[in-house]
Amino acid sequence: MRVVSLVPSLTEAVAVSAPGLLVGATDWCSHPADLDVVRVGGTKNPDVEAIVRLRPDLVLANEEENREPDLAALRESGLDVMVTVIRDLPQALAELERVLVGGCGLAARPGWLDAAEEAWSGSVADGPRRTALVPVWRRPWMVLGRDTFAGDLLARLGVDHLYAGHPERYPRVPLDALRAAGADLVVLPDEPYRFTADDGPEAFPGLPAALVSGRHLTWYGPSLAEAPRVLRAALR
Repeated sequence: MRVVSLVPSLTEAVAVSAPGLLVGATDWCSHPADLDVVRVGGTKNPDVEAIVRLRPDLVLANEEENREPDLAALRESGLDVMVTVIRDLPQALAELERVLVGGCGLAARPGWLDAAEEAWSGSVADGPRRTALVPVWRRPWMVLGRDTFAGDLLARLGVDHLYAGHPERYPRVPLDALRAAGADLVVLPDEPYRFTADDGPEAFPGLPAALVSGRHLTWYGPSLAEAPRVLRAALR
């Protein structure tokens, strides 16, 4: 089987679980670090012709990370496109099994998927619940809103983000409003915007800032097995 992945999380999941299946991935697919496949552009602007030339049996996509016109063009070229929908942890685990077993033809779930389910089973919250702002971009400021995978993971770790009830999934909110929202802390991932100790915390004076790994907060793949431990340490 020949697989092209347009989603960094799924690229890592397939590469770790079934080495040799992947023939193409996006420029943003950074894991595994030694991944050696044809690069087919970005998640939002894939090179459809390059993908078609690879003659994949399956193209993996996500309803949030990829654009429907690109997926439609791939289908019109005769390719089989599997689109994942992932808004919370249970859905992520189910979709990963669908991709790997149903889509890629693995005989059984990979061990890391079982380890991820075990790592997140039961309550993993540590200490009293806190409220947080979770920016994902600045200039303009955008934060986690309703119905997001990252928001679900944070809630399981005892952190409730303040815009979980917002009608938009990634609302733009003025900085003054964010500062006045009454959060206990600000959670700053290093993707999609690369917040750092010098770029982000200074916008929220007096508010504790937690710099977290975007791969562990927003990726659904092998990183899920270690994500509770890594994120708990960063949120302390």
